[in-house]
Amino acid sequence: MEAIQRFKYNSETQLISPLGTLFSSFAREWIPNPKDFLTIPVPLHRRRLRERGFNQSLSLAKVLASELGTPLDYLTLIRKRYTRAQTGLGKEERRKNVKDAFSVIYPNIIEDENIVLVDDVFTTGYTLNECARTLKRSGAITVICLTLARTLFD
Repeated sequence: MEAIQRFKYNSETQLISPLGTLFSSFAREWIPNPKDFLTIPVPLHRRRLRERGFNQSLSLAKVLASELGTPLDYLTLIRKRYTRAQTGLGKEERRKNVKDAFSVIYPNIIEDENIVLVDDVFTTGYTLNECARTLKRSGAITVICLTLARTLFD
């Protein structure tokens, strides 16, 4: 978990390759026929991207798509409004924070597709759930959510 925190919060991008390879080896066991899927990372709002300097979910999704041979789309699903960081928020605050925060700007790309939705850390699942709901409303057939780590939430 320390490596994931260093990657996410300290911008230690040299960890992308080993973490991405580990992530991809796990994904191979969970994704049936990966070439039938489109890989999409959880998007950051442009303001958060400027603050952080990179999107850790996109970095993981790039490695995953490359190693599994799936197409990568990081432009269609967007975070349409700035949200507070989920860290430090309670369950209900987390749910409200991401409610209706995402949008699909090219629905024709999502329609009738199987999606692998990539995020770095799963805590309550509200972000992934909201992204998956948005993708399904735009016509995705299946959305499989994959994360590098899972934290325990009290």
